[in-house]
Amino acid sequence: MQSFRSELELVNHSGKALVEKDIIDLDKKIREFREGKIHEEKFRSLRLARGVYGQRQQGVQMIRIKLPFGKVSTKQLLRIADISDEYSNGNLHLTTRQDIQIHHVSLDRTPELWAKLEQEDITLREACGNTVRNITASAEAGIDPNEVFDVSPYAHALFTYFLRKPFCQEMGRKIKMAFSNNDKDTAFTYIHDLGFIPKVKNGEKGFKVLVGGGLGAQPFLAQTAFEFLHEDKLIPFVEATLRVFDRYGERASRHKARIKYLINKIGIEEFLKLVKEEEKALLVKEFKIDTRLENGITTLKTILPKELPVINEDDYKLWLQTNTFEQKQVGLIGVYVKVQLGNILSDRTREFVKAIAKYADSEDVRITINQGFLLKNIAKEELPFLYNELNKIKLATPGFDSVADITACPGTDTCNLAISNSTHISVALENVITEEFPELVHNHDIKIKISGCMNSCGQHGLAQIGFHGSSFKVGTTVVPALQVLLGGGMVGNGKGRVSEKVIKVASKRAPDVLRKLFNDFEANAVEGEYFNSYYDKKGKDYFYQLLKPIGDNSSLTQDELIDWGQEEKFATAIGVGECAGVVIDLVATLFFEAEEKLAWSAEAFENKQWGDSIYYSYAAFINAAKGLLLDKQVHVNTQHGVINDFDKTFVETGLLKLKTEFKELILQINKQEPSIEFAESYFDDANDFVTKVRVYRETQILELN
Repeated sequence: MQSFRSELELVNHSGKALVEKDIIDLDKKIREFREGKIHEEKFRSLRLARGVYGQRQQGVQMIRIKLPFGKVSTKQLLRIADISDEYSNGNLHLTTRQDIQIHHVSLDRTPELWAKLEQEDITLREACGNTVRNITASAEAGIDPNEVFDVSPYAHALFTYFLRKPFCQEMGRKIKMAFSNNDKDTAFTYIHDLGFIPKVKNGEKGFKVLVGGGLGAQPFLAQTAFEFLHEDKLIPFVEATLRVFDRYGERASRHKARIKYLINKIGIEEFLKLVKEEEKALLVKEFKIDTRLENGITTLKTILPKELPVINEDDYKLWLQTNTFEQKQVGLIGVYVKVQLGNILSDRTREFVKAIAKYADSEDVRITINQGFLLKNIAKEELPFLYNELNKIKLATPGFDSVADITACPGTDTCNLAISNSTHISVALENVITEEFPELVHNHDIKIKISGCMNSCGQHGLAQIGFHGSSFKVGTTVVPALQVLLGGGMVGNGKGRVSEKVIKVASKRAPDVLRKLFNDFEANAVEGEYFNSYYDKKGKDYFYQLLKPIGDNSSLTQDELIDWGQEEKFATAIGVGECAGVVIDLVATLFFEAEEKLAWSAEAFENKQWGDSIYYSYAAFINAAKGLLLDKQVHVNTQHGVINDFDKTFVETGLLKLKTEFKELILQINKQEPSIEFAESYFDDANDFVTKVRVYRETQILELN
């Protein structure tokens, strides 16, 4: 405890009062949970919003570190490496959302860990749970010669603006956003809740805006909200969208709670109409984003050794061809670093940092969407020296983002939801490619992505060749399996393709699937033909028939009953997923939360944060009303449903007397400007409502007794 307090003092001296409050609150909630004062499901929701995620292994947590658009400095990398050594197992895992995760952390030590991270301006806040997750972007933003303009300041502005916003804390489900830096759409905007592609119109900057995309078990391609939205309208539009999702989004069934289902239910036009109606409630109608750092740091390193290092010229040339590109800044080179499965040990991280310090930009290293690194601003003359340093620590593998660079989630190594292994199989498949099809290290058309389950954390749903963990039975025997999916990928400018399920095979046969696909493509595709064009030409059934012999389960061996990386016979062991917080439907908890939201509203008002105060008052209305409905066995699955059903159940029947309809009372929020006067009167209305609701329930309890 003393260590925790001393770390907090360092954070506090940095002037981060909000951060200190967050960390102290987490520590307090952990103690209350241990003492049985907080319900387990409520506590889960609290810790998820603070980046603390349950693992497959009991008693330990995964910590997700939120790094907007994947930007990290070498000082931050060193701090994370030290944290991993002290609190975890010495491994850093780079994710497809440009985060870093560390695993096997004791819950009780998470506040102390967080305090140490915050000393280097690293946050866990809203890295998990029903919040705005990490905002991703094209890693090349700022240095890409083909970009429209640098989107990283916009990604950072959204990250900053929406962090800790009241309407982003307890939504029905998570929100994922992405910025691509040109029409090629390397950030995959088409599978995000909100996606942005830069455009210039009449000399003005703006974005093509996409909404309602998502992968998971039921993929949806995003729809276009605007072909061009002026840059100053970006944050107001996103805020209005989140407010609408918070009010109308599903809350009872988490499998139908993403924004894609809401848009599919009411239609894109009705959804955008609701967003438009929400504009009056916004504090800002336009938001000018500071882009002064748009061109980034271009400091040229000048420490050139006198003699060239001794390196293998063929290996070096291959690395240059597959892992480097010329930046838009003349004379500077960007270098990609392939990290197998996104896993890098802390000791190797420290050696990696030493190489960066000599030859690359130490303040702006980017984590890439395919679980690697991008180094910036390297002088062309220093490339041999950087290569030599990277090669010494086995980080100069060629073929970045090629067929040989497979993306995979941690799967059954740590995840509760994973069905079969996704990591060891990835290594096996990469070995097939490098040993049997080495020329494919140059192929950037075909992407291979693997997830441990259908939820697509490994993004199998947007791959030309995808796999997700599964199982099947042969008699009474359960066999580890992989579902094979083909034909996914980006089209460009916000359009994409979702891969199709073709066949399920025993996991141990996945290398044979790859061999069959590559040999067939090499033998029958015309020169220069892309894989998806070939897939479309041949059709899904052709590939099913091609792979059908591999899917024949009549000749399974004993080895095929054991999953990759395991020694025991396979058995499914799926736990409770925590990809988003669990819905809390306990009456007492809802009333407690209503009181808590009122206290936060008063605090925000005292701090002159009128918009936040108003939204906390709104949340108090909702929680109290939902609690009373639940007490009457009226179950609702959206905030909009709470509002309508409360009037039907209590106001129209005369059970509870209000000065007006509940709907009219609560929905003042999107009909009034967020002024000090409205914040004050709305708080008074909410406080009065919560009091009446509590008195009503207490009276009912007394009458029953």
